Amino acid sequence: MTARYRSYLLRIATLSLLVVLAACSTTESPPGDSAPVNPPDLSRLPDPVPHPEPLSKYGNKSPYQVLGKTYYVLPEPDNYKEYGNASWYGTKFHGQRTSSGEPYDMYKLTAAHRSLPIPSYVRVTNLDNKRSAIVRVNDRGPFHSERLIDLSYAAAVKLGFADRGTARVMVEVVDGTDEFSNVASAPSGSTPPPTSPPAGALAIVPPEPAIPGPEQIFLQAGAFKDAAGAERLRKDLLRIVDVSVKVQRLPNDGYYRVRIGPVMQMSEAMRLQTLIVDAAHPKPLIVRE
Repeated sequence: MTARYRSYLLRIATLSLLVVLAACSTTESPPGDSAPVNPPDLSRLPDPVPHPEPLSKYGNKSPYQVLGKTYYVLPEPDNYKEYGNASWYGTKFHGQRTSSGEPYDMYKLTAAHRSLPIPSYVRVTNLDNKRSAIVRVNDRGPFHSERLIDLSYAAAVKLGFADRGTARVMVEVVDGTDEFSNVASAPSGSTPPPTSPPAGALAIVPPEPAIPGPEQIFLQAGAFKDAAGAERLRKDLLRIVDVSVKVQRLPNDGYYRVRIGPVMQMSEAMRLQTLIVDAAHPKPLIVRE
């Protein structure tokens, strides 16, 4: 073997070793997608409040086919509970249209599921660290037999597995019908039975008497049959807005209303609406008084 040939073999061996070392030094990419660069702190993002929504015009065809397989949308998923693997998707699909027609936002708590109605709400629990989050299903997928649900990047962060890509989870449907009630949909003249709040749970603030003066503007974020649900929403909203958030109950009325304000300008009310919607909460109603 000539010296020139030995030198050639040595160079090949050295290059091969460098390639192996480089491969060993990289971490496995998450199967869902890549993470954003310098993302905001999403670990404390408030859960969306489950509430009744009409089925989306898009994404609920049943049966439907993907990659040669047929899938069915569950007509009544109230008791749905399943265990499996969760993955997440991020920058690659950010801003793209979901099956519901809504743009995908990796900074909101959403999910893709093969068979749950769109939209619906589920509680996802990471079985490894017991963290849980409520997410809104607005997309279809994942179409891989080894995965049960695809979560947004924000949900993966909140559940503590964004750096690993997948996690073992439990998925349960959350029915918001009993917890959340839109006052506007209550039958006219009806009076729901009053519900006593848990002892020491919260102090209900009675409505303040009307004072003559400029018109005031409030935002009503929700009306609940139980005080505990109203208090949870109030605490969530306090982390989002920079104005007063109160729970109020009218005389002879069984609803606990979560109200924000007052604010003096409609532009300020609309700014608060945007903040709340961006935090994955339903859009509050604007009330003039």
